[in-house]
Amino acid sequence: MAVDMELVKKLRAETGVGILECRKAVTEAGNNYQKAEEILRKRGFEKAKAKSSRATTQGVIGAYIHTNSKIGVLVEVGCETDFVAKNVDFQTMVKDIAMQIAALSPQYVAPEDVPAEVLEKEKEIYREQMKKQGKPENVVEKIIEGKLNKFYAEVCLLDQRFFKDDSKSIRDLVTEHIHKIGENIIVKRFVRYQVGG
Repeated sequence: MAVDMELVKKLRAETGVGILECRKAVTEAGNNYQKAEEILRKRGFEKAKAKSSRATTQGVIGAYIHTNSKIGVLVEVGCETDFVAKNVDFQTMVKDIAMQIAALSPQYVAPEDVPAEVLEKEKEIYREQMKKQGKPENVVEKIIEGKLNKFYAEVCLLDQRFFKDDSKSIRDLVTEHIHKIGENIIVKRFVRYQVGG
């Protein structure tokens, strides 16, 4: 079967992934655009996982001040090279992450950053709720796990839905950029200021 080069071009334009990777994905998907896109996303996740242990000694501090000048954000996003730190796509992503923090006010970068005592307090609240609802003990832990995932999606930046595209999380956004740029990228820390807050 001949490769549909129009699909390859479209995939390249939409994802920013290299032309050869796009061509491979379209070929593998039998000229099905949705399947090709899915193949690229899976490969991107695998590549991002492989790069996750590499050191990020470069990066940028992104800043965002909301139009009313009452909310301000500083976020540090690391990458491997100064070249990538100066990349427009990378800097746009950092700006988007700063805006996400301003808009959705996360408290932590990732679930592993949530202090143990905060987690225990949440679990205790959920256990009390389950007790009052008379839930059987064998399902309580599964329910608590589900509630914790919702909690993480509210308070952890990487687990929040991206405000510009709620079909993906901030973690997905970073993973896409790792795949596109070819370097490890880590959101290291942030601070959010709010007047009177």
